[in-house]
Amino acid sequence: MKRLAHPIFALGFRTLFPLACLAGMILPLWWVLVFSGAVPPAPSLGGESAPGGTPSLPPAPSFVQAPLQWHAHEMFYGFGWALLGGFLLTATKNWVGVRGWHGGALALLAGAWFLDRIALSVGTAWSPWLFWPATLLFQLAITVMLMHTLLKQNLRASGSDNYFFWIALPLFLPAKVLILQGDFYALGVGMSLALFRLAFLIMLERTQVQFMRHGFGVEILRDRRLDLPIKWFAVALVFAEAMPASLAGALELMLAALLLWRFAFWHPAKALSRLDIGIMYVGYLLIVAQLIVAGIGRFIELAWVGTVAVHLFTVGVMGLIGPAMIVRISKGHTGREVVFTHLDKAVLWIMILGFLARVVAPQLYPSGYLTWLILAASFWLVAFAILLWRILPMLAAPRVDGREG
Repeated sequence: MKRLAHPIFALGFRTLFPLACLAGMILPLWWVLVFSGAVPPAPSLGGESAPGGTPSLPPAPSFVQAPLQWHAHEMFYGFGWALLGGFLLTATKNWVGVRGWHGGALALLAGAWFLDRIALSVGTAWSPWLFWPATLLFQLAITVMLMHTLLKQNLRASGSDNYFFWIALPLFLPAKVLILQGDFYALGVGMSLALFRLAFLIMLERTQVQFMRHGFGVEILRDRRLDLPIKWFAVALVFAEAMPASLAGALELMLAALLLWRFAFWHPAKALSRLDIGIMYVGYLLIVAQLIVAGIGRFIELAWVGTVAVHLFTVGVMGLIGPAMIVRISKGHTGREVVFTHLDKAVLWIMILGFLARVVAPQLYPSGYLTWLILAASFWLVAFAILLWRILPMLAAPRVDGREG
């Protein structure tokens, strides 16, 4: 079909990055409207039960009772997985040297992503037999697609650490479900954050080598004796919420220390002299900050305004690295020179302002919390609207160098 041959379905980033931009524009602002009471949360009706009154499936979650579940789920599995999925569908095909998923498979993913958003908004009134397949289809499909691609390579070939994705990818499914179960919400959020953290650490390890080599002609430290413990600590912390608090806190602080040690050998002064590369380093440091805040918080109660440990990662790491990654991949993988224009850099500065408004400013002026939320969501709306306007013409057109993909 001609429509499935459209460039927008030629490679994963072309299909999913526009969805990430839409989510970045809409989801934070919608959450502020719900949080402020300007709009009601999604309605919910009870799920069906099996004979005898025993539920045959968990009932669809009630977001009238817990709108925070909706917010956390949508930022991780609406925005986050459109971003991460676009990157992984593109990167994995390069890692193993295959054509990559395209055409109808990506159209299915896009439809499943929208179905998930519908299920999490109006679909809470559905029977659980409809709600759960609708909300799990995207995650299940993209997990199967990514793992199928990784099958093309020996799991430990040439020192590859792709086997970490074999550990992480299936765990996103239970983490997603747990967020939507009120009694297990904290476990689901903790697992989701830790899984994204592992994925971002692997991504940063691989991409920063190239960025620093091409940008400054320097090599950054990559030593398996350091890199592997970092990733295994990150894997262990997927289950932090099920551990004794002291053990989880110790592991978080140890991982933060290892990351800081490695960071010292990554030429940070050079990287931070360029916004397009330096913002990746800022994201790296925010992973460290998130681990320190979370780790200390397991030993002593810290008087933060808002869930700082979570938002250091979602608004900081994902919010700052994500747009830079979208610009770089959208240009490079459509055959264009990877140069950040003034407008591209403006998007990154706006996202930095959004981070300061969401995480830093409430600590300094707590009584203006709602105002800071509105301001942060507005920054996200503007930044991702500009980003979508910038990248969509590239993604909807064939590569300028005539190559496939």
